[in-house]
This record gives sequence, structure tokens and C-alpha cells, in this order.
Amino acid sequence: MGRLTGGDPSLLRRINSAVVLHALRTVESATLTDLVRVTGLSRPTVEGVVEGLTDSGLVVETPAEEGEARRQGRPARRFRFRAEAGHLCGIEIGPHRVSALLSDLDGRLLGSVAREVTVAASADERLERLRGAVADLLKRAGVARSSLRAVGVGSPGIVDAEGNVALSTALPGWTGLPLGDRLRRSFRCPVLVENDANTAAVAEHWQGAATRSDDVVFVLAGLSPGAGALIGGRLHRGFGGAAGEIGALHLLGGEAPPEQVLSTTGEPLHPLDEEQVARVFALARAGDAGARAAESRFIRRLVHDVTALVLALDPELVVVGGWAAGLDGVLDPLRTELARYCLRPPLVAQSVLGEAAIATGALRLALDHVEEQLFAVESTVTARR
Repeated sequence: MGRLTGGDPSLLRRINSAVVLHALRTVESATLTDLVRVTGLSRPTVEGVVEGLTDSGLVVETPAEEGEARRQGRPARRFRFRAEAGHLCGIEIGPHRVSALLSDLDGRLLGSVAREVTVAASADERLERLRGAVADLLKRAGVARSSLRAVGVGSPGIVDAEGNVALSTALPGWTGLPLGDRLRRSFRCPVLVENDANTAAVAEHWQGAATRSDDVVFVLAGLSPGAGALIGGRLHRGFGGAAGEIGALHLLGGEAPPEQVLSTTGEPLHPLDEEQVARVFALARAGDAGARAAESRFIRRLVHDVTALVLALDPELVVVGGWAAGLDGVLDPLRTELARYCLRPPLVAQSVLGEAAIATGALRLALDHVEEQLFAVESTVTARR
């Protein structure tokens, strides 16, 4: 790369603006002298940048406290980042519900909403349910739709870089859906669409069980599990967005399909019927022999799938989430089997965020996008190369 010079004043202004804004975002407030010291920029440059950021609404001068004014005469002017200058939304789209989180530009949560939806709902019906839920959320929070700077979305299936669903067996009419474009027309701001297990991995790394690890596998456990992975602190999607689709591994050995693994009657379960699945585990906890056998088959399958991913990626930590996160006895057998088959067994933990993981990770997608646009200081966990 060539050395940066003063030949491109617009680029220099943008860099200087990002540096000052980043400095302001890390503190409650700062004086111009503080900003000169922290950024290393000249005072005239800092003054010009702060003036421009104030005009844009991203920075505001804070009033001096009365006691400070009396003690010191005219106090130094102080400025702060206006996190309320825009808002972000994180969305989960699932078989049984849609949910959304709303935050300011610092990622502080301002509200949440969830709406049930039937498994058989069409794509149009599901999206309409989502739009109504987000509209209610914005209304309750007193936030205008035009204030949204970015929206993150966690969706089942293989999702490409443009937000198109290349393949999804979880939702009717979802395969081939241009989900990103459909939602951009609704929100009129950048919409970042990601696979649901990937967003959950991002969430646990941000606020959950994996905050201290940069090499993480998150397992979204279900009849057909999926997984998301961070490698070296960055989300790993694979070439076409299909990394982590461990639910297809049973095909290699011609094993029973996922919906038969937990069956106690010989009849396959509906892959998306979480209530039916929950009943099997409830029966197992109550001592039912058939349910215990089904639970054991499920755990063996889960161990098989997770071990394959661990051998390939060598993560420091495996986080188990989804509806299976509450299963009695899942973590210990998983630890035991990973120790048996893996050259370097990872730590195993249960999801901290639970059912909020997907929407929380989607919110992080939106926050990363805004940080790239406003601060441009360092690359983000979820940035696409």
C-alpha cells in the first residue's frame, strides 16, 4: 500500500472524522484538549472535525454543570457522541416466531418484541407478521422508521452475501427467496441477512458464553442441527455461505433421518414441531424407557456431528444452544465423547443467551455495519471480505 499523503483531502477528512468520533464514543464526554491528546491531531483539525460532526447530528456539546462553572469561571466546552442519533434493529425469523430487538448506536437495548407464527405460514405471511411486529416495537419506543441506520436478520438456511436464501428446508417458500431485497424495501436502510446459527455464534461472542474466546463453534441444536463458527475472531461462512451445515452428515452413512432419531413410536417427528420434541425429552426426564432411548440416540447423533466440526476447525470452545440447550445431561456426554475422539478436546459450554441469541447476533450485525460506516478504525467480526 502507498503511504497516505495530503493529496486526497476528502479521504483525510473522513479518516480524521472517524478517529475523533471513535474517541468520543469510548468516553462519556471530552473536551477539545482531550481529543487533541487522544487522537494526536492538531487542535484546528479537531475543532473542524467536531464542528462537522455536530452539524451532522452525531456529536453534541454537553452543558457544563453549575458547580463546575462557579469554581472555574468559563469551563472548557465538552462534547459527546449522540448514540440516540440513529437506531439499529436485530431480527430473528424462525419456524414458530419472529422477534426483534431495538437499540441505539451504542448497542444499548431499547425494546424487544416477539410474535408467534405458524410453521405452515407462507413467506409473505411470515414477512408481514415480521413487519407488523417491528412497527409495534418502533411505535412503543417512540422511534421513527427513518431513524433506523441498519437492520440485521438471522434466518434459517444457506444465505449468500446479498441476502438471498439459496436453500432452506425449515420454512415454506424460503428457498430462493430474495430476503435481503424484500426487507430493504420495507426498512429503506441497509439490511444484513445471515444464517441463524452464524448470528447466534456472533451473539455468544459479543455478550454470551464466548466473550473470552475467538475460536468458537456454536451448535444450534435441533433435529437437524446447524452450526456457526468464529475463526480467529471472524465469522466463517465458507465460500457460498454453507459452512456449518452439520445436519446433513447423517447422509454420509445412510443413517436414520433426523426426524426418526427422537421418535418413540416408529413414526417420524415433524422436523419443525418443537413441542413434540419437547414432549419426548420431558418423558425421558420422567423415566420413560422409550423416550430415554430416543434421547440417547439424539445425543449420539449430536456428538457425531459436533465432533466432525471440531476435528476440522479445532475451536477453543463449543457452545450448545437452541431448544436443546436445556436438555439434562447433554453437555457431559458431549465433553466425554469429544475427549475420546478429538486430538485436542475443546471446552464445552451452554448458551448464555438462550432463545435471544439469534436476534442478539442480528443486532450485532447491524452494529458492525454502522461501526464500519462511521468509525472505520478496525475490521469487525462480521465483515464480509
